[in-house]
Amino acid sequence: MTAPEPDVDVIVVGAGGGGLTAALAAHDAGASVVVLEKAEQAGGNTALSTGSVPGAGTRFQAAAGIDDSPERLAADLLAQSGSHDADDLARLLAAGSAGLVEWLIDTHGIDLRLITDYKHVGHSVPRLHAPPSRKGRDLVADLLRAVRATGTEVLTHSPVDALLHNGTRVHGVRVSGPRSGTYDITSHAVILAGNGFAANRDLLHQWAPAIAGFEYFGSPGSTGESLRWALALGARLGNTAAYQGYAAVAYPHGSITSWTTVEMGGLLINGTGHRFGDESHGYSGFADAVLATPAPWHVVFDTTIRDYVAGHEEEFADLVAMGGARECADVESLAAFCGAPIASLTETLAAAAVVASGDDKDEFGRTEWGFGPLRAPYVAVRSVPGLFHTQGGLLVDGQARPVTDSGFVEGLYAVGGVAAGISGATGGGGYSSGNGLLSALGLGRIAGTHGGSVRG
Repeated sequence: MTAPEPDVDVIVVGAGGGGLTAALAAHDAGASVVVLEKAEQAGGNTALSTGSVPGAGTRFQAAAGIDDSPERLAADLLAQSGSHDADDLARLLAAGSAGLVEWLIDTHGIDLRLITDYKHVGHSVPRLHAPPSRKGRDLVADLLRAVRATGTEVLTHSPVDALLHNGTRVHGVRVSGPRSGTYDITSHAVILAGNGFAANRDLLHQWAPAIAGFEYFGSPGSTGESLRWALALGARLGNTAAYQGYAAVAYPHGSITSWTTVEMGGLLINGTGHRFGDESHGYSGFADAVLATPAPWHVVFDTTIRDYVAGHEEEFADLVAMGGARECADVESLAAFCGAPIASLTETLAAAAVVASGDDKDEFGRTEWGFGPLRAPYVAVRSVPGLFHTQGGLLVDGQARPVTDSGFVEGLYAVGGVAAGISGATGGGGYSSGNGLLSALGLGRIAGTHGGSVRG
């Protein structure tokens, strides 16, 4: 007896950047697609990001005179992360990064622009491509428009409750929710794009206990059910203790304090008015250092840096407009705002000015100081460290299929935060800017292309 035709060729679970990219790639491969999103709107963690996608060797870099290559990107990523469970995935994603960016722009009209004014953490040359606003929500809006232009349905309020498995392969999902009701959809392929487990405290304590106490600032939908479904089918986990943190979430506003403020010469100080490490180590890796030093914490820069960053990044401009970046005429007013001793803060700023001028070596080893020494009037943002997303997930093969001890899970794919990340085996220090979206969109394209070509 001939098996009945499935309801749709490809089911994508999750409508963040990875899921929407997978839907586009599957459609391009000739498949019929449906995207299921449990939340009331698309976006996930992508909407909370800066929308920056690394692309090494793009024509936009060539036009800007930037010499880059996939090999250089892979070397940069692995230099930042060290060796981990997904080294081969880092190389695979680097190899496809330029093609990913150009495909999104040329085929689907996604508005990404090469950022040339800074390199950002983990990159030796400028290679991040982002929306003009540098807001992830605009990237999501573009992707959603492109997906809907293909005729693909994106169904919100549609939580997947389980995978359908016939003993040989995954062949669909069960949807069950108060607004969707309960029903099954069958397919040739299921792509899991529901992010990681940072919003699930039980899984954090189980897999990444070192970060279970961090305040979480990512999407509330990152609850890890996709991982449990795949593990029940024999899939394997990797890099579970790695994560992407952020050392300076503006308090109480909840938006990130752009790390460009630090790269241009800003400092992080603790409640005693002192620096406590090399800030250029990166916004993720520095989160641990913040927690280990006395609060309150502040990012300190000057009006030159404030005006420069606000002119390039809308989210930071919004923070300034909300009053989240306090201008202080002198060290005394800065100390009063930060609640730090004047003498300590004066000493800290003076020492930083000497090393930023190149007249001495920094005690913490920092060598890059952007615009140089800070000058009054100063600007300060009160901040707290936070967790944005986990980097542990399913180990996948070159087609984004979860691997098992004997092969891979037939009919199933994992992208973005569901898959093991490329930011190291443990901690937050291995995270390079754009790693989350490189994994989400890069694996999304791979999974959509392969899953979209499968027919039975």
